[in-house]
Parts: sequence; C-alpha cells; structure tokens
Amino acid sequence: MIHQNFEWQDILCREQRPDACRIVIFGASGDLAKRKLFPSLAALDAAGLLAEETQITGCARHWFEEEAFHLHLMPFLPPGIASSFCRRLRYQRLEYDSPGDFLHLRQHLETLKNGTPVIFYLALPASVYPEVLRQLDRAGLLRETPSGGARRVVFEKPFGYDLASSAALDVELHRHLQEHQIYRIDHYLGKETVQNIFLLRFANRIWEPVWNGTHIDSIQITAAEMLGVEERAGYFEQAGLVRDMFQNHLLEMLSLVTMECPSSFAADAIRDEKVKLIRSILPIDFTRAVRAQYEGYLQEPGVAPDSRTETYAALRLQIGNPRWAGVPVYLRAGKRLGVRRTEIDILFRPVAHSIFPGISPEDLQQNILHLRVQPGEGIGLTLQAKKAGPKLCMGSLTLNYDYQQSGGEVLDAYARLLLDCQLGDPTLFLRSDAITAAWQLYQPLLEHWSSAQEPPPFYRCGSSGPDAGNALPRMDGRYWIDSLQSGAHEN
Repeated sequence: MIHQNFEWQDILCREQRPDACRIVIFGASGDLAKRKLFPSLAALDAAGLLAEETQITGCARHWFEEEAFHLHLMPFLPPGIASSFCRRLRYQRLEYDSPGDFLHLRQHLETLKNGTPVIFYLALPASVYPEVLRQLDRAGLLRETPSGGARRVVFEKPFGYDLASSAALDVELHRHLQEHQIYRIDHYLGKETVQNIFLLRFANRIWEPVWNGTHIDSIQITAAEMLGVEERAGYFEQAGLVRDMFQNHLLEMLSLVTMECPSSFAADAIRDEKVKLIRSILPIDFTRAVRAQYEGYLQEPGVAPDSRTETYAALRLQIGNPRWAGVPVYLRAGKRLGVRRTEIDILFRPVAHSIFPGISPEDLQQNILHLRVQPGEGIGLTLQAKKAGPKLCMGSLTLNYDYQQSGGEVLDAYARLLLDCQLGDPTLFLRSDAITAAWQLYQPLLEHWSSAQEPPPFYRCGSSGPDAGNALPRMDGRYWIDSLQSGAHEN
C-alpha cells in the first residue's frame, strides 16, 4: 500500500517567460502536430508562458481555410482555452519543394519586428528534411543577423537509420544551419522525472558519496508498453525497438543517471558530460543481448510476413570508468507487454551482515531508488523499517513522491521542450556528437542481429516478455525488480 506524505518547502521557484516569437510548424495537419504540438502550445498559453505577441503558423500540403484548420484542432485542445488560443493560429498551405510557397511564407514573416526569433518545427518524415532546409535557406528564412532575431529549427527523431545515414544527415543539416540553431528533440528528456534526475543527484549531498560501484549494485531501466505497433508499422518495420527506444530515450536517461557532475549548469557543460559517459560504455556483449517479437506481429497491417524486426529487446551494458566499474546496467523495452511502465531503478548493495535474530542478510531487501517516468511520474525510495506492533516486525517501506499530487503544474514533455526552445535553451536537446556516440555503441549489435540466421523468438502478448529477457540478470545472480506482469514482482 502506498501512502504519500511529505512537506514541501520552496527554495527557488521561477519559471522563465519567453519573449515574443513566431513558431512555424511544418506538418501541421499530421498526427504529431494535432495530438502533441498544438495542445502543448495551448497549455503554455494557459500557463501564461507564451508572450502576448507570439503567433503560430501551421504549414502543410492539406487544403485548409483558416477557420477549418481551427476546427480541425479543436477536439485536441483544452476546452477552456481553445478559442482564445486559436486567435494566435494562422495556416498556410505549402508544398515542401515549392520555392514560391516558401517565398510566400517569407512575406508572411516579414511583418515581424526586428529581433523576433522564429522557430521552425519539422513535424515531418526525416526524408523530407533536406528539401525543406534547402527551401528555407533559399528563401533567406534561416539567416540570422544582429537585428534579425534567432532562427532555430526543431527536428524529430529518427536521426538517421545507422551511423552512415546519421553522419550524412548531420552534414546536410550543417550545410544550412549552425549547431546552435539545431534542436534535435527527444521528448523523454522533457518528462518531469527525467529532468529531476539532475537536481536529485547534484543538489543533494547525501547521494554523491554512495553514487558509485562501491555502494550501487546495479541499474535497471525499463520502458514497457501494452500497445503494439498500431498505425506505425511502416516506420517501425524500418526501425525496430533498438533504434526506436535504446539508441535515444533509454541511453539519454542512462547518461543522466551515470554522468559526472558538470562544471556548471550551462547547456554545453551538461551535454559534454553526457557525451563522455556514452563514449565510456564498453562494446555490447552479444551474448547479453536479447530480442524477440510479440505473437501476432507478423499479421499486423504493413508488416512483412518474414519480418525479423524486434518488438522487445533487453541488454546488459557495462560502463568503463572508475565510478561504475563492475556495475551492470540492464535495459529492456517492449511492446504488447503486461503493463505500461517506464522506470529507472537504482539498486544499492545489500547489507553484509544481519544482527537481527532469525533474519539473514539475504532476507533484507536492497535499498532501491525508483525514478518513475510514466505513468505516475515521481520518486520512490525503498528502505527496511520496523512495523508498529511486535518487538521485531520488519518489512520494506517505500517513501513516495508523486508530481501530480505535489501542487505544482506538471507540463507535458513537449510543452517543456517547446518552452525551452523559445528561451534558446538547448540543454534538453541532443547534440550531434552524442548521436554519433550512440550509433557507434549500438550499430555493431544491429549488424550482428541483421546477419543472424535465426529469426527472433516470439513472446506472448500481455506477458513479461521472452524467457531469455526475463532471465538476463540471473546470469549475474540478479533479477528484474518488476516482472512486468500486472500486480506481480519477481523475487
């Protein structure tokens, strides 16, 4: 049973409000825009985090009158503010290879005051990025001048399919933009718990003495979904779970948990340490890597009948530096599992000796720091404690902090990142060297699986995944904290 009881005392509570800007969303008629981007911008508006003069322009191939575009978005916007938010919205039909359409967009933006930043959000397939950048550049829309305001471009993953394609994309981006103009978004980094890793680690003295292999036994990161590929089979067939989750979301979370303390809170100081950490991860041991497919995946619309795309993966990583030497890191993610849960668990080493009669050291559960990313974002700390009653009645006590019940305003991950982009803060966005390091880590495994003769095994939908994935930590005498079966835990 979980009870929440805590006392909150503000030390610093300050939200920066951005100056006026113009936000242009390409792919404005698509699913990402209507379900995430426009609702997140509306939430910022409701929270007073959009300047009064900020305007938003949607661009897409679809024919929309402006009023029809507003009606298209209305079902996805918070009812209380939908009408007022729509007064900020403009719409322009635009072909992504039409110089005339981009010149028309330039005329539309020329009404801006000097110094007004413009953010271009490319909610588009990565294959369209080069053409859109060429057209923006030819129209002079990416040019920054001392009085002309910043020009920032937001890109969605995937950032390439492999190391070579990622490098080619990076060259294409830098042909038209400088690195400080490029905002590669990973929405997991906007989640409240993921942001709080940094403060939890570096604003609390109690953690640093024990945040190492002397005291930490292992680290587990889980990203479990109950849904299958749904409408994303076309993308997922090309990507697979390692490209979709491990190469970005899981690796970014791991780097925040394990990186060294940066020299300052500056964006590049933080991102420098993340890159150092990723580069220090040892090559993946293929014998400690598991892949599988959920039963029925081959019958999903858009999936090849002989597909070898993994819908589940579990890996053991080792970080090759003094702080984390000998500490295994277990990562797993999968679709059509028994629960929906994303969580980071830091397991501390068990006590070496028990002074309590009839209780061996093995009977005492390890202390565990739980970082709940979704659902129910929050933090938990599992301790051993005495229960009221008999002289010796011991059990596990988990102290819980739930962001939703804390009284603060929890912004959607996209809202947080859109706010940071307006502020020109790239801290939570990916830098090109981090992406390169991630591909260098994972590409050998992807090539190994691609050349394998045997197809991935199947696992039952609604289960905890394949037996080999469940057994992965047992090879080291450990176990997964959560079995991913609803209501069940391994022991």
